[in-house]
Amino acid sequence: MSLPLFHVDAFADQPFAGNPAAVCLLDGPREDGFLAAVAREMNLSETAFLLPAGESWSLRWFTPAVEVDLCGHATLASAHVLWTTGRAAPSEPLRFATKSGELVATRQADGWIALDFPALPPTELGGAPAGLVAALGAEPLWLGRSRFDVLVELMDEAAVVAVTPDFSRLLEVEARGVIVTARASRPGVDFVSRFFAPRAGVPEDPVTGSAHCVLTPFWSQRLGRTELVGRQVSARGGTVRVTDRGDRVDLAGQAWTVAEGRLLAAS
Repeated sequence: MSLPLFHVDAFADQPFAGNPAAVCLLDGPREDGFLAAVAREMNLSETAFLLPAGESWSLRWFTPAVEVDLCGHATLASAHVLWTTGRAAPSEPLRFATKSGELVATRQADGWIALDFPALPPTELGGAPAGLVAALGAEPLWLGRSRFDVLVELMDEAAVVAVTPDFSRLLEVEARGVIVTARASRPGVDFVSRFFAPRAGVPEDPVTGSAHCVLTPFWSQRLGRTELVGRQVSARGGTVRVTDRGDRVDLAGQAWTVAEGRLLAAS
């Protein structure tokens, strides 16, 4: 027995950019140990597992180290796979049942995929978590914490690009991950960011949808607009168009299938 398996670059304007995710289409419920083993084998920041569930799809996400409660790029990749393989009609929204509730993907007129995700606005911190400043080697302008992550605003885009974390120290910070951000200096982009999550087995994530659930309300309030463009300035890089809708956010991006095949070790 084998299972369909896809390698997709998400939040990418071309192949071999953005954030790669594996998407595995299950034939029935599988034990957590099997899902974790597949994710370790794929060795990408996330592997998504899809299973039909009535009129929606059950969706779970695993890094090579842990299962996570919310992931944007692997959800984008999942919607892309279902639409491009004919398993779902692009004219209809896709509904995913996840650990973060129902998430909806919609294909926009220009071909971008929009994700309806929960907003995760940060709350300002009175001081830096232990070890954070030393781990980043950069002085924050502002510090906050969301449901999952610590948010660090830096002076400018150059400071975000220049961050070289000490990952052994970053492991000591009590958070799923650390988002660093600043206003963008490049045209056509409102803010830039990077995301580090060594505790989740992902030292630096190339493009992080869930981080934009934090960045969207933060920058929408700072810049006084609800529609913004974010650029994650990792080595691969990726663009996310975001809309602040109060307790929800829309995250829009593009995706490319770069490989497809079968998972043979599936029995």
